Amino acid sequence: MKLQRKNRLRALSLGAVAVSGALALTACGSDDTGSKSTGDKATSSATSASAIKCDDAKGQLQASGSSAQKNAIDAWVKEFTQACSGVQINYNPTGSGAGVTAFTQGQTAFAGSDSPLKPEEVGAAAKACGGNPAIDLPMVGGPIAIGYNLPGVDGLVLDASTIAKIFDGKITKWNDAAIAKLNPNAKLPSTKIQAFHRSDESGTTDNFTKYLKAVAPSDWNYSGGKAWQAKGGQSAQGSAGLAQQVKQTAGAISYFELSYAADGISTVDLKTDAATPVKASVENATKAIASAEVKGSGNDLSLGLNYKPTTEGAYPLTLVTYEIVCEKGNKADTLPATKAFLNYIASEDGQKLLTDAKYAPIPAEIITKVRAAVSSLS
Repeated sequence: MKLQRKNRLRALSLGAVAVSGALALTACGSDDTGSKSTGDKATSSATSASAIKCDDAKGQLQASGSSAQKNAIDAWVKEFTQACSGVQINYNPTGSGAGVTAFTQGQTAFAGSDSPLKPEEVGAAAKACGGNPAIDLPMVGGPIAIGYNLPGVDGLVLDASTIAKIFDGKITKWNDAAIAKLNPNAKLPSTKIQAFHRSDESGTTDNFTKYLKAVAPSDWNYSGGKAWQAKGGQSAQGSAGLAQQVKQTAGAISYFELSYAADGISTVDLKTDAATPVKASVENATKAIASAEVKGSGNDLSLGLNYKPTTEGAYPLTLVTYEIVCEKGNKADTLPATKAFLNYIASEDGQKLLTDAKYAPIPAEIITKVRAAVSSLS
């Protein structure tokens, strides 16, 4: 009994001091997220599971969409289904565009999208919700890393103008004068640049091009959106597909969430108006997301991101992934599981899982509103 009491006290003490989410993530091991398990796995799993409320959740829950949040979803599902064994959650990372389409066609309980619903999607979403509005709930934040494969070149620095020209086919060699000016101490080869973009409709593409359009409008003359518009380049399916192409292709460059750069892919430091180029990191992305403004009304919490933050060290190339769900009119057989799962991922414990998985938790002021919106789903 004394030993059990000591273990409980130890778990409570660890929970009180964990501010980065590392403790919660240790329960996930390395099966799904690639992170290494440390500490007392049994203790952390028990602590996390005890905070999950299953209520009347049971059965299968179908969801799809953003591949950006896949690693976060994997970690969340593992924790949630350990606590709520009567629920099976099937998340298919088909991309934001396909996820929204599946949701509006009534095929899924919720969609993951790296962009809020577009005006032209609102009507179809409401139809799927029995005439009720669908709402955008920000759950996952994080940096969009620009990964590259250039052996011997570390700490590559690029600015928005140069990135725009690379992905628009206007800069084609790695030793181009524009790149050399930003990297005076690097030995840049004459290797041909192999720029890869998403072949599927993607919220990551939408956010990446929004950044280029906002910061380098004279060099990026496209309207933007989930579908890639620039000419040339090569394509691959999903963030995982882009990361794989960068790993295996000399001279390659592409964009994907930081979690996909975990396997040794080098990432670009962004030259901004700050004195020092900014690294793609969870902490630096959080600084940028904190300056976002809620643009939606009521329980819709779509955000307006600031691509020109003034905070020192803020990494401006970020995205926020939303879970899109019916505010009312959810199917009776999936509503309990939907609410229970969304309640968990928006909870303090759920958000703590994000940091070590290389995602940024949603700022406290915003996630508090998300929790209130989830509790009102019907």
